Amino acid sequence: MGRVTVATRWPETRARHGIVASPHALASEAGRAILRRGGNAVDAAIAAAATVAVVYPHMNGVGGDNVWLIWDGRRGTLAALNATGRAAAAADLDAYRARFGAAIPARGGPAALTVPGVVSGWWAAHRLSRDALGSPIPWAALLEDAIARARDGFPPAPGQRRVTADTADLFGAAAPADLRAALWRVYHPALLARERFVQAELADTLAELAAGGAETFYRGALARRLVAGAAAAGSPLALEDLAAHTADWVEPLRVPYRGGVATSLPPPTQGMTALAILALLEGFDLAALDEADWVHLVVEATKLAVEDRDRWLTDPTLVPVPVARCLDPARLAERRKRISRRAAMPARGAPSGGDTIAIVAADAEGHAVSLIQSLYWEFGSGVLAGSTGVLLQNRGAFFSLDPAHPNRLAPRKRTAHTLIPSMYLVDGRPRLVYGTMGGEGQPQTQAALVTRIVDRGLAPQAAVEAPRWLWGRTWGEASRTLRLEGRFAPAVAAALGARGHDVRVVEAWSDLMGHAHVIRVDADGLVGGSDPRADGAVLGV
Repeated sequence: MGRVTVATRWPETRARHGIVASPHALASEAGRAILRRGGNAVDAAIAAAATVAVVYPHMNGVGGDNVWLIWDGRRGTLAALNATGRAAAAADLDAYRARFGAAIPARGGPAALTVPGVVSGWWAAHRLSRDALGSPIPWAALLEDAIARARDGFPPAPGQRRVTADTADLFGAAAPADLRAALWRVYHPALLARERFVQAELADTLAELAAGGAETFYRGALARRLVAGAAAAGSPLALEDLAAHTADWVEPLRVPYRGGVATSLPPPTQGMTALAILALLEGFDLAALDEADWVHLVVEATKLAVEDRDRWLTDPTLVPVPVARCLDPARLAERRKRISRRAAMPARGAPSGGDTIAIVAADAEGHAVSLIQSLYWEFGSGVLAGSTGVLLQNRGAFFSLDPAHPNRLAPRKRTAHTLIPSMYLVDGRPRLVYGTMGGEGQPQTQAALVTRIVDRGLAPQAAVEAPRWLWGRTWGEASRTLRLEGRFAPAVAAALGARGHDVRVVEAWSDLMGHAHVIRVDADGLVGGSDPRADGAVLGV
């Protein structure tokens, strides 16, 4: 990794003992506070994840899912945790097709058809930290900040105000009355004008979680209230669905890249897509290219990787996913030949979207975490589960109602997921710990981060801040457009247009490009970058 000095909007953050980055400064502060109390990177990530579920409710929450990559610095091992929920046992394909036709609605109880996995992820990560890493931080301490923020309130972030105001299907005049009644009571845009945004019912739920752990959420009194609230909104979730839920430790995927190894999660996440992009790019000298050539090659590699994802990605426990074939070096070498240096290949818009948060953390003991947490769309299904304060995700709306599609709806099945925490290892240890939100943009932004740092020599903060692009569809909008942030030089847009890309220049700092965070692990400390497109911070100890 050569070094290129670039001025940044936010200062570079360096630390020796620990570092954490998230899209909300209060969540980063919660993680840093745990580091200062003697916690490790896993503890810090859990605390930050619990707090961001409170202070960034439009992007994630207790009623969503999360996925993790965790490097155990003691044993030198990488673990992947899939804490995504399965469909309800009563979620029947034929019944949904008869009721809704071609697609599951994105809002309302029928969309809230998968078990929330977030709490199971926090709990499994805590047990790893306690039992394998020897952490002295008790479970309840990890939720203290989140409980206080929910109960005492906090100033709403600009991002929350902006997204809430823009979510017309939930907060506009035509929003369904059955969603308005509960949702507006807590999240109405008018409440954001107040100095402090309070979620008292969520505070009570988090306090109950602190006392009873994951057991109460999936099999206890809290589970009963969650299911009753979900059922009242038309969700098929039942007590048996929550009781049967487990977060699963799975084997991470790996591909070689520039003398190191890029890693991510296996299906049902699109980790294989992010890794395939890098594997395809390995065949090009990216360091020698100008900006237009570099963006063009990454976009073309993205198109090829997305083809495989759209064809096969689903729950591999129920439908075989040919991951080995998708990442086979010989096959990728053949597919790489389809990439022209001078012309864009035709490709249809990709079908994924979503609102998400990313958290990264690392410490001086060598532990590291990349974590993604999500409700899928902004405010998920729009369903508040009774008086729990838990906003239920709509990740189940990503299931297909086509009986021939590999990602077709089925009982107790996990849907395909956009969530992809990632790391880049050198000499068998983490060198880069990174992640981003942004649905379709996640593998593209990850490719931008890795190639900017590894191939083009940028530091983490500069790599995060550099202008980005998005090809295809995200946040519910179908498109074959290549969107470029307005900070790209006009000559770059012109050169990409000349290659056949349908170029559209958007604002200088666009939410469409996701909110990325990255930590570089150096021999003498930790260097972090956090995204000015969000409301976050990278904080060190």
